[in-house]
Amino acid sequence: MSQSLHIPVHASRQEIYSKLTPQLVALFNGESNLNANAANFAALVSHSFGFHWVGFYWVIDADLVLGPFQGPIACTRIAKGKGVCGTAWLKNETIVVPDVEAFPGHIACSPLSKSEIVLPVRNRAGEVIGVLDIDSSNANDFSNVDQSALESWVRILEEACHV
Repeated sequence: MSQSLHIPVHASRQEIYSKLTPQLVALFNGESNLNANAANFAALVSHSFGFHWVGFYWVIDADLVLGPFQGPIACTRIAKGKGVCGTAWLKNETIVVPDVEAFPGHIACSPLSKSEIVLPVRNRAGEVIGVLDIDSSNANDFSNVDQSALESWVRILEEACHV
């Protein structure tokens, strides 16, 4: 795939996700390395939507450890069940947080983060091997449209990487 994205201008989020899905698939074509694909995934989401922080944490031993990301410096390790990322790992489910200040135990890596969505990345056995974490500087920025599209995109990543 070429190194540039074709991001629709003046389109709804749903239209943007729809137009970018085939570009995401093409981006992963012929590459199965999880870190390489996660890095491009984070760049695609960051540049397409302008979120404050987009990145991955991988399960290593008893923690989530920082992986590929786009944005300012981030927390390096997160324990299972701690913060939004650790809770998504523990529960093995997507968590949407409209207001991070209202989430008990929220880990504030950046004071600019106002809302967040965290999605589990799973292996073929359904076990969580990491999470995709997206922070927005706008409160209540994530909807069912984001959740559905991003869950689909994470499945594309999992399939491309044969995890």
